[in-house]
Amino acid sequence: MSRKIVIEVKKNPNETNTALLRRFSRQIQESGIIRKVKKIRYSKRAESKLTQKKSALKRIVKRKERERLIKLGKIGENIRY
Repeated sequence: MSRKIVIEVKKNPNETNTALLRRFSRQIQESGIIRKVKKIRYSKRAESKLTQKKSALKRIVKRKERERLIKLGKIGENIRY
């Protein structure tokens, strides 16, 4: 499904830590990892058919129960719960 991208950076002799970090950041930018992560950050998986059917049945049962209570006069028509 999703491919893992491994970024590996080894410190060269006479290279400072900031230069190493800068080189690592550049490789991350070029690989496009950050762009991909930001793109899928808030996406949700699609619900399965079974989950959709179950939630639809729950809504139907809840609606019928509310209509029954309104008919019996236990709750008003404009009250939501």
